[in-house]
Amino acid sequence: MTKDIFHSPTKGKMSLTRVVREISEYIGSGDSDKYELIVGTDSEGRPEADFVTAIIIYHIGHGGRYFWKRTNGGKIYHTLRGRIYQEVSLSLETAQNMLAKLKSSLKVNADGQDNSGLNFQIHIDVGRNGPTREMIKEVVGMVRGNGFKAKIKPESFGASNIADRYV
Repeated sequence: MTKDIFHSPTKGKMSLTRVVREISEYIGSGDSDKYELIVGTDSEGRPEADFVTAIIIYHIGHGGRYFWKRTNGGKIYHTLRGRIYQEVSLSLETAQNMLAKLKSSLKVNADGQDNSGLNFQIHIDVGRNGPTREMIKEVVGMVRGNGFKAKIKPESFGASNIADRYV
């Protein structure tokens, strides 16, 4: 399915399974260093929005790698709230799919925690300034309710910078 095809700036198109393998190898080469595994989604500000989901593996203090995919919204979003909910839903879906695949390769438990120093986060494109401020508690609650850590602007670079680059 084309919706499951991710793009790597250096390695081209790949499946989520291959993305997970790349991440596992990247983490495996860093000894006992600390990593952040980040998923974030952004969309266009028009009614028929396309969504871009980014997966970032950040080797703290040493840079990182990222992968992205575009999803056609397939419907009209009349409200900002509807679009933001869809962004969060796509991030959660990707994170849950990744977590299922990572469990076997990195020995990650059901809560997204492991012994390799991996910190799993969902970055949400909402912030305390602007029209999305009223949604912060709702969408952060969605993410936390699914067992992930949530980051909002200005800390949500996965959504607001990397995914936004490809919208």
